[in-house]
Amino acid sequence: MNSREQITQGIPSQLPSKRSRNTTLSHAPKRKDILSTEEKKLALRNALRYFPKEWHAELASEFSAELKDFGRIYMYRFMPDYEMRARPIEDYPARSKQAAAIMLMIQNNLDPAVAQHPEELITYGGNGAVFQNWAQYLLVMKYLSEMTDEQTLHIYSGHPMGLFPSSKEAPRVVVTNGMMIPNYSKPDDWEKYNALGVTQYGQMTAGSFMYIGPQGIVHGTTITVMNAFRKKLKAGETPAGKIFLTAGLGGMSGAQPKAGNIAGCITICAEVNPAAARKRHEQGWVDELIENLDELVLRTQLAKRNKEIVSLAFIGNIVDVWEQFDKEEIFVELGSDQTSLHNPWAGGYYPVGLSFEESNKLMAEDPEAFKVKVQESLRRHAASINKHVAKGTYYFDYGNAFLLEASRAGADVMVENGIDFRYPSYVQDILGPMCFDYGFGPFRWVCTSGKAEDLRKSDQIAARVLKEIMQNSPESIQQQMQDNITWIEEAEKNKLVVGSQARILYADAEGRAKIAKAFNDAILSGEISAPIVLGRDHHDVSGTDSPYRETSNIYDGSKFTADMAIHNVIGDSFRGATWISIHNGGGVGWGEVMNGGFGMVLDGSEDAERKLKSMLFYDVNNGIARRAWARNSGSLEAIQREMDRSPGLKVTIPNLVDEEIFKNLDKVI
Repeated sequence: MNSREQITQGIPSQLPSKRSRNTTLSHAPKRKDILSTEEKKLALRNALRYFPKEWHAELASEFSAELKDFGRIYMYRFMPDYEMRARPIEDYPARSKQAAAIMLMIQNNLDPAVAQHPEELITYGGNGAVFQNWAQYLLVMKYLSEMTDEQTLHIYSGHPMGLFPSSKEAPRVVVTNGMMIPNYSKPDDWEKYNALGVTQYGQMTAGSFMYIGPQGIVHGTTITVMNAFRKKLKAGETPAGKIFLTAGLGGMSGAQPKAGNIAGCITICAEVNPAAARKRHEQGWVDELIENLDELVLRTQLAKRNKEIVSLAFIGNIVDVWEQFDKEEIFVELGSDQTSLHNPWAGGYYPVGLSFEESNKLMAEDPEAFKVKVQESLRRHAASINKHVAKGTYYFDYGNAFLLEASRAGADVMVENGIDFRYPSYVQDILGPMCFDYGFGPFRWVCTSGKAEDLRKSDQIAARVLKEIMQNSPESIQQQMQDNITWIEEAEKNKLVVGSQARILYADAEGRAKIAKAFNDAILSGEISAPIVLGRDHHDVSGTDSPYRETSNIYDGSKFTADMAIHNVIGDSFRGATWISIHNGGGVGWGEVMNGGFGMVLDGSEDAERKLKSMLFYDVNNGIARRAWARNSGSLEAIQREMDRSPGLKVTIPNLVDEEIFKNLDKVI
């Protein structure tokens, strides 16, 4: 049976043979054994309800073993035996072109070249899941193959609730992930309810089918590193021969070495998982692999002397690197970290002093002892960073919850008031005031033909549009415009594609809408041969409420609210999005962030043009309006410029308070 037939079949009519895990792939660590005996029975009942009753006896034993061995029921027996990858859109069995595009995006998220733990349906971040189990995948693909443009598929944390009649104007798919009653959104709640099979962690773009491999973050990381060096270096200095020291080579963090090369520095990235490091090296995302700390020291010293632009992956623990570089007096210009500390107790962070294998064993067999080791490591980690900062290193938190978890471990990362961190979030210092406040964020697209020539044409179109816009752009965004023109002109040369023929570009509302319209026109004319899927990372201007990352530069007290993300999803849904998603959790952790995302299919039609103009405008300007109300100066400028350009837009503007009035109030407040 070929892939088209398997997709339309859904749950197979005959029980397939039992399958073993592929030992050549990376697998999720064993999850915490958190369920009681009765809850384990409930987890089995929940899993078995996907299958005919006559299969239950055999599957109950098998699923019980999975729950015991892995902490989850993944249903490995039901993994498709066809190659998992994004196919050209015409290869999908579908009544709706929009549904076919969504199938393409789902399979791209699960492509072993893209996904971190593909057989556990995890795309990145250690727990960022597309689905909870393979039955959900099979059913979703079947529903999408049957869907018309007057139906909507509703998905509850990976589970397809079903196709419901709607309209052509409605989204084809509505996705929610991890929507919990607020008092049930602690880390152990995820462990429990995910093990029961009733919720999942969708990360940011995994559970919304919009992940495009490490390229999705490489552009944002490039902008961050470039601008961090601009803050650090003197006029006329370049990053060549300067060090950017960080950690993580997983699904998202794997972009760091490539970004460092584009920014023009020495990137040193520690990774404890040898398979992850070698995968990035094989894909060309990191230049050299080093397994010995002494060798790393010598190679780094040579690179500094020769002012090299090179990326080095150290297979080992980042804490060892920070400490050794301190002893060897190796000066680090920039420092950060992208290990998955939103998930510190289940594989997101590996403590110094234990091997990768020892850590995986301890976290499964004695989670409390593992937690102690992690917190000890975080204290050492922070202490070493502090020593480097005292020598002049510029350290920034990369929004991965490093400072948050270090503070909870008792590390020395707080200022005297006991409230604020010693080091800024990269959003506070860089991406917030320089990008998000002006509406610049990670706009992305996928060429559904699968043809490299279509992607090349889209790059050329985007560059042309940006150059036209830049001619009349205000001085405040000229640097951003030029950075993005340079990025898109060099994108193909930098070999960023992993999986689907996709591209990412930071653009504001004007740029996104004009680029999208130009794409739609090119599809209509035949210059581009098939539809294009538009989307964005949730790590953006409007889509995410995250007090320790995306909204960390909002200072009016509202950064702990989540109205913006909810309004984005609702607003996008009736303005033309093809699918929408809202997630609890993301890069900074379960219960710490609310993420909203969308996908939009451009097919060259008048309908697509009407929808893109309406939806992309709102998707960006909702966030600028919120940031302007928080009194962010860049957003006040950007939203006024948008109101001048768009007569139908009228946004509530704050009356700014003269700080002088507080001088006379200090004695009574």
